[in-house]
Amino acid sequence: MTARLAPPGLTAEEERLVLAMRDVPDSPLKTRLAELVSELALRVAHPCCPEAQADGVPCDSAGTACDECRRGIGFLDRLARGVRAG
Repeated sequence: MTARLAPPGLTAEEERLVLAMRDVPDSPLKTRLAELVSELALRVAHPCCPEAQADGVPCDSAGTACDECRRGIGFLDRLARGVRAG
């Protein structure tokens, strides 16, 4: 991997992800990977659970342990198993 290039404030994991993405050669595969990672990050950051909470407002917190978040975690777990299996 390349030398440290991330600005201060990134966690070690965020920096690792940025460096790993930069190591992928430019190609349609890299473009699709970047799109997918962005889509996943947005989905996880803002799950937009349609179920109204006690205050009547739909939940948009990834920290809440509702069915929508559990389904998202299950999806990511299945995706990870598929990647590891090759």
